[in-house]
Formats: sequence, structure tokens, C-alpha cells
Amino acid sequence: MKGGGVPLLVAAKVMDKKELEGRNKEGRARTEREILELLDHPFLPRLYGCAENDRWSCLLTEFCPGGDLHVLRQRQPAKRFDEPAVRFYASEVVVALEYIHMLGIVYRDLKPENVLVRADGHIMLTDFDLSLKCEGPTYTPAQVITDKNPLVLASRAAANDPSPFAAASCILPACMVPAVSCLHPKRRRKKRPGRRGPELEFVAEPVDLRSMSFVGTHEYLAPEIVSGEGHGSTVDWWTLGILIYELLYGFTPFKGADNELTLANIVARALDFPKDPPVSASIKDLITGLLAKDPSKRLGSTIGATALKRHPFFNSVNWALLRCTSPPYLPPAFSSSSHSHDVSDDSGPDDTPVDYY
Repeated sequence: MKGGGVPLLVAAKVMDKKELEGRNKEGRARTEREILELLDHPFLPRLYGCAENDRWSCLLTEFCPGGDLHVLRQRQPAKRFDEPAVRFYASEVVVALEYIHMLGIVYRDLKPENVLVRADGHIMLTDFDLSLKCEGPTYTPAQVITDKNPLVLASRAAANDPSPFAAASCILPACMVPAVSCLHPKRRRKKRPGRRGPELEFVAEPVDLRSMSFVGTHEYLAPEIVSGEGHGSTVDWWTLGILIYELLYGFTPFKGADNELTLANIVARALDFPKDPPVSASIKDLITGLLAKDPSKRLGSTIGATALKRHPFFNSVNWALLRCTSPPYLPPAFSSSSHSHDVSDDSGPDDTPVDYY
């Protein structure tokens, strides 16, 4: 494809219609296309077009020459990232999840293989065929609430943060929180003498969504999915905790000798941290909050990404200017003649997770 005289590289997801029909996956393919048509965010894919015939269906999206975080982690010293790199990638995933939650979508398939690296070093989430999309004209997950709301007070107390905008920012094309500058997220709004109006907070968490499906990647499945209790948007915050742990240590926290033992560990085994490498107390606290087995006590379960943005681990992050942050890795210039799709590493064939659905 060409745009403005410059060749435009695209990624093509090709699906066999007969195979989809045979595996009862037409609904998932349709949902993925509907979701891609909704997205308009710097850390999410842009759908350039669709092509299909009687046999094949193809989705054309942005091509990411940097590969994915699974391959990139394998190339790091000791096959793990340092804390600044983990903070960079995690912060961009947080705002991407916040955006899709605002649209009433639960991602449900966060893992390093689905976090791609663009040419500029920033991330792009991909693969929405396992996502849960809210249906119904009356559903509006995005809310503007006041600082008197008990959810806001509880979140602020847990983060020991008295300022309602200490780490908040707006990621919407048109800001839903009036009179707050996105360029100054720590600035409190001025008030007239003798008057004190309530502070406003933007929350995008589809707490009403509920599913009984057993979907995801076994090492990333949340306890409520494993136990069959039903799940909602908090599964995305659990998978973020697993992602951060894997990027930091090089493996997931509950992996067992086989899939059954892994699932048993997710439900019953306590979270622990290796002694090597030594990491900060703040990232341990973040992971612990995200990997709370009770979804109602999980970090992000009430006011979503806002709670994560206030966490001390992200204190140095300027949420309004994430796209201006220098990435820890810049992929080399892409050449279609020299690029190979077979990236070799010594991880072994069993190191790549498999989706369950």
C-alpha cells in the first residue's frame, strides 16, 4: 500500500472461513473486526481495511517492525528487562487498557506476544479475538465522578495521595473533565474565594461486564476464570500483573510442570518474589496489588486505571506526554529484502503460551 507516495507496510491477519466455521469461531472473528473498527488510540492498532473472498478473510492493520515483547525479552541480558524499561511498557499498556475499557471492552489476552513494538519504540496491543465486547445501547462505562465518591476516597487513601489529580490524565480526543489541563496533570483547579466545588475524576472501567467463558492463556488466566466464578474487566489488571512480573523476572509467577498444575497454582499458591534480581519495593507492591486473587480487592477493580496511575511505581511517569517519552529500545530500520519472519532464540518450542477458548 502507498500513502502520499511513500510505501505503507501493513500486517495482514488471514483467516480461513471454513476453519472458522468448523471451530465455531465466526463470532470471535466478527467481534475482532468490530473492535478494530472502533479503535482510535496511539497504542492500539489502526484498521486500514478488510479483504475477503469465498475462502479467506483478511484484516489489514499497522505493521510493527520491532516484533513483540516476548522476542524482545529473549534478547535482553538474562532474558529480562530492567525496571525503567518495565515502567515504560507497563505505563503504555495501562492507558491502552483504560481506553478499551472506556469502550466497554475487556481485552482478556494480554501477554508479551500480543504487545508489539512500533518503529518508534512505542507499543501496540494486538489480537482482539478473545475480547469481550459489551452490547446494549444503554451501557456507558465512562463516568465522571466527584472526589466525594467513596471509591475515589478509598483509592486516594490507599495510594496515600491527597491530590485528586496527582497522577491523572485524559486520554480522550475530547476531554470529559472540563477545566483541567492535560498538560499539567498535577495542577489543581483554581476556585473562587469562599466557594469549594467538588473535584472531578474520570473513570473508564466497565464493572458491569460479566462472562463465564474460559478464555485466555493458561499462565495468564485470572483465578476467577480458572474457578469458573465468572469474570469482568478486573481480569485485565490481573494479566497486567503477570505481564509485569514476566518482563521483570523472565518467567511467570504461577507456572507449573504442566497446565493443570499451573491452574492449581493460580488459584491456591501464594505469590512470591525471587531474590535475584533485586527490585524496588514499589514494583513488588504494584504486582502484589494487581495479583490479588480476590477480584474485588484487586488494584484497579473500582476506579480502574486511575488507581494504577496513582501508584508510587509510576510516580515518575508523565501520563499526558507518554508519546514523548524516549523508549528503551528502537528497532532497526526495516528492510523487506533482509527481514526474516523466523526469529530464532533458544527458548524452546514450549515457551510460547497457547490460548484457551
